[in-house]
Amino acid sequence: MATKRKTTRLRGGDILDVEEYHDGRYGAPGIPRQKKKQPTKEDMQKVNAMNKARYCRLRLIQYFTSGDYFITWTYRVEERPPDMALALKDFQKAIRKIRDAYRKRGYECFWIRNIERGTRGAWHIHLVINRIPGAADIITEVWGKGGVYITKIKNSPHYDEDFTRLASYMTKNQNTRGKRGDGAPAKPRLREASYSTSRNMPLPEPHKQKLRRWPREVKPKKGYYIARIYEGINPKTGYKYRRYTLIRLNRRI
Repeated sequence: MATKRKTTRLRGGDILDVEEYHDGRYGAPGIPRQKKKQPTKEDMQKVNAMNKARYCRLRLIQYFTSGDYFITWTYRVEERPPDMALALKDFQKAIRKIRDAYRKRGYECFWIRNIERGTRGAWHIHLVINRIPGAADIITEVWGKGGVYITKIKNSPHYDEDFTRLASYMTKNQNTRGKRGDGAPAKPRLREASYSTSRNMPLPEPHKQKLRRWPREVKPKKGYYIARIYEGINPKTGYKYRRYTLIRLNRRI
């Protein structure tokens, strides 16, 4: 059967990330056969953006809580780097100091970042990092290039329960286009971007199942509730896919 389900257990099973999809190679009960098409460059960009945001979201769920930090480092005009290579060096120097300070205090440092250059030439770095005692002072002291803006993830405008909005925000790039007030696509706001994560954040292997047919509706597993559900068409295969997040009712945190 070509209809499949992948379930990733996060935070010890307190959160389940579920994907249901048709791989496009065979027909399957409940799924109309689609005409094959050659994916366009735009289709592939959408697929790549979806995958990047998904893995970002999984790491946010597994390694961070709403009480951890969402940070923005900005540059003074005279400190702006001429290119991404030097911006990367600035970040690497700062995060190395943060990591060393965490280790001296007996903590491991987890981070996700996006270095962004706007269409008007301004640079800034968005950083999600685990909060430890004294972290705000450490984060402020290591950045001497401009402003430092620190807030807890739950207080940021990009927070939602399963980190979907934050993951999308952290993985945006020069191809990302929002919408104008009339619903039409807006112009890209970034000239370039560089996304990365710390290497100490492996994800658990998902449990894979083959389904007899496409489920018409999602039924939550006993003891869980559905936090979010999304259905769409995969731009690459042309077939339906579904993603939903289940959260344990009586979770530990």
